[in-house]
Amino acid sequence: MSLLGLFKGKGPSGFGYNSTSAEVTEGVDLTGRTYLVTGCNSGLGLETMQTLSRRGATVLAVARTVEKAREAGAGLERIVPVACELSEPGSVRAAVASVIAGGHSISGIIANAGIMALPEKHIAHGVELQLLTNHFGHFILITGLLDQLTDDGRVVMLSSAGHAATYPEGVRVDDLDATRGYGGVRAYGQSKLANLLFARELSKRLPKSGQTANAVHPGVIVTNLGRHMNKALIATFDALGPVFATKSIPQGAATQLYVAVHPDAASVNGEYWADSNVTKSSRHGRDADLARRLWEATEAKLTDL
Repeated sequence: MSLLGLFKGKGPSGFGYNSTSAEVTEGVDLTGRTYLVTGCNSGLGLETMQTLSRRGATVLAVARTVEKAREAGAGLERIVPVACELSEPGSVRAAVASVIAGGHSISGIIANAGIMALPEKHIAHGVELQLLTNHFGHFILITGLLDQLTDDGRVVMLSSAGHAATYPEGVRVDDLDATRGYGGVRAYGQSKLANLLFARELSKRLPKSGQTANAVHPGVIVTNLGRHMNKALIATFDALGPVFATKSIPQGAATQLYVAVHPDAASVNGEYWADSNVTKSSRHGRDADLARRLWEATEAKLTDL
């Protein structure tokens, strides 16, 4: 338990800051259900995959290579490795085709993978790399698999409280290649805001009324994701800093698992979550017009990719 956790109680869901992946899924039988998890080979994705498997689910384990996914799932049951490089649209579309060909009906998609705070600007396919990987890659994957989503299927986007630490405009929908300037933390925040806005807009566009899309903040967790950030930068995502704010990986994975599988979260749609409870996002995170414009800009760009 972190020191901060000593002062945080449980929320309306009955869970809170210190709740773990095992606790939020206790008693939940996922036998016969299939979930897709991106970034399954380390950190929160690995914990999420392991927990889903232990609760009886089949997991479409998505990593950059089949080998990485297979290695991550070693020793677990009902793991289907899927190769998907989120920064390469062709690879994402191939992953979509592979999942469709496998005939999988998907009860939930947990968009967990991402890259963070690259110190220098990188452009690929005309898009800044963090935005390309974290937003565009998941956009292609999820919209491509909507027909495979069950009538009560759930989409969970891993956002971050860092979505508030972005550019004044929120998402620069007219500057996808960062020609107006680049900052690693702000570009990361933009990509996490894009994940949140995608969930908001997707919640309105889902084909079945029983389907949901939500975004989550996992907390500040020490994983490979933050390898480009020093402790001072990590502290910008929580005023108390990493010593007080750091969660364990099982605590960090709890919110995305709660939203993905817990019966009490089944009817909640288009929200932003933290500590396994609905919470308030930044003003940009609540901007429905920005969400729509981002969706349209993404679709327009994808015609060239």
